[in-house]
Parts: sequence; C-alpha cells; structure tokens
Amino acid sequence: MNVLLIGANGDIGTIAKVALSERNTVITAGRSKADILVDMADPKSVEAMYKTAGRVDAVVSTAGDAHFASLQEHTQETFMIGLRQKVMGQINLVLSGMEHISDGGSFTLTSGVLDRDPVPMATNAAAANGALGGFVRAAAIEMPRGQRINVVSPGVLEASLPRYGDWFRGHDPVPSDRVGRAYVKCVEGSINGEVVIVS
Repeated sequence: MNVLLIGANGDIGTIAKVALSERNTVITAGRSKADILVDMADPKSVEAMYKTAGRVDAVVSTAGDAHFASLQEHTQETFMIGLRQKVMGQINLVLSGMEHISDGGSFTLTSGVLDRDPVPMATNAAAANGALGGFVRAAAIEMPRGQRINVVSPGVLEASLPRYGDWFRGHDPVPSDRVGRAYVKCVEGSINGEVVIVS
C-alpha cells in the first residue's frame, strides 16, 4: 500500500514509519524535513498535500501540538493551540482526505494517554485527546466507500523518557515495538472506529 505519514520526524512518527515501511511504501509529510511540506491546521495546505501525493491507500497522522501550562495560566487563545493543531489539524486530514484515498482505505490518527491518565499542566492535551476519540467513533459510521478510521492512544514512549519523563512520574513507559504494531494493526488490519490504547 501507499501510506501517507504526517509527522514522521517525531518519536511516534519515527516508530510508525519503521513499522509501516516493512510492507508498504511510506510517503512523509510535515512542516519540515519531509517529502511533502504541509501545515495540517491550514485546510488549503492539506488539500495541496493531497494533490501532490496523489492517490494513497492510508493516511497516518502522528502530528499535532498542544500547549502545556497550568489551568490557571490558560487563556482561550492558549487553549486553542491544541484544538487548532492536534484536533482540527488531524480532522482536516480526514475531511479533505476522504476523496483522495482509495476505496477501503484508512485514516489513523494519534491521541495519547493524558485524557485517561492526566498529569499536571496537561489539560489542553487531555481535552484534545478526548475530542479525537469522540470524533473517530462518530466518523467511523459515516466513512464513505468502505474507508476506515481509528486513533492510536499510546502512553509515554520509552524513547521519549529523556525529554518527557519528568512529566510522567510513575507512568509505565511503552516499548517502541508495541506502538509500531498498533499503527500496523490500524493500517493493515480491519478495525474501524477504535481508540487503540497502547499502555
């Protein structure tokens, strides 16, 4: 299959790319250092990405920013960062992408652990993750032409502990190979409308 992977340079994206490349052709997209440049929060940029990529069989997103701050420090604008980038950015990939992926193709989005096991300073990320789960469950019953949609929700990665370990005290880190298999399951399997928890 031809798989369009948005966010291949991050920790999760790197893992997904390695796992999916074993049996598929992976085209990367992102804000930098990718085959195709895209700002997924901008619908026009997303549409241009799809036109450049051509017909693909699966779209995988491991991208999306959130703003980490205490609840008291948040404003509407800071809270919109996660809603614009992580939520609407990934939803834009679906809204524009349905006509560009093949019959029976799939979308795999990425959320994370923070909506089910929160840590301080992470209300924005938690809200974004929860929104993505709700979107995927609802969108799955309306996908056209046999297309599927799922979201992978990993815990903190072992590979990410050097940077983010202080935020996730007491959390069990997730091995990279388990996260990679979750993306393979979504792309190469047949599940639909699932929040795939990797913990």
